[in-house]
Amino acid sequence: MRMRLHPHWLGIVAALQVAANAVEAPRSCIELRTYTFATPERRAAFARFAAESLAPALHRLRLQPIGLFQPVPAVDSSGSTNDLRMFVLIPHPDANSAMTLDDRLAADSAYVAAETAALAAPLKDPVYLRRETQLLQAFRTVPTVRVRARGPDRVLQLRIYESHNEDRARRKVEMFEEGGELAIFERVGLPVVMFGRAFAGRDLPNLTYILSFENRAELERAWAAFRADPEWLKLKDDARYTDTVSRITNLICVPLPGSDL
Repeated sequence: MRMRLHPHWLGIVAALQVAANAVEAPRSCIELRTYTFATPERRAAFARFAAESLAPALHRLRLQPIGLFQPVPAVDSSGSTNDLRMFVLIPHPDANSAMTLDDRLAADSAYVAAETAALAAPLKDPVYLRRETQLLQAFRTVPTVRVRARGPDRVLQLRIYESHNEDRARRKVEMFEEGGELAIFERVGLPVVMFGRAFAGRDLPNLTYILSFENRAELERAWAAFRADPEWLKLKDDARYTDTVSRITNLICVPLPGSDL
């Protein structure tokens, strides 16, 4: 015999289900490190250390997926490549995890031994010139870092949107989430790895996002579709979202050995 609930209790159950669905998923604190090098050889040496020692140590701390990637070489007017950076992306469950990471890595004897060997270099010729760190709070609608493309020719696209004040920065986040720009991304084939608003780092206020494609041609096709999308054309003319971005950094990157992304 099936039991029937009184309408009063049905209403309570429905309300509880709505409340449960409304609970916000935990949002990652995303650490994006930028390492700068003097030579391609130094960068390659650090990339080997990151693949063989840093990423495994982060995995032992249950931090994943880890991103290791560098910009696609860009040739300047002199015919030389001048972007000698490498990026390390580390998702954390919260900000405290990011703040205590160096101490936890220092307690890993295998990691410390590998780091000491890999970074052994004189002051005048360091392995890397500088490390910068951005800390980002993941978007409510993209609360964690996702693994998307997996093929051998995949590329990542790193984009940073700076705003000229906090109000406009909040509105750009709103444009993505409530305004529907993120939904358009997914519909036209712009696969989102992560979206985060920076709360510490340089060039604030800003938001950063990463997309992942199986190849460069897929990237070009998806952006062409986005630029022609009727919903995007309407959204970008919405007066509420004017002047939300003052500068855009756009980098096409390749994942390195040891990267989860």
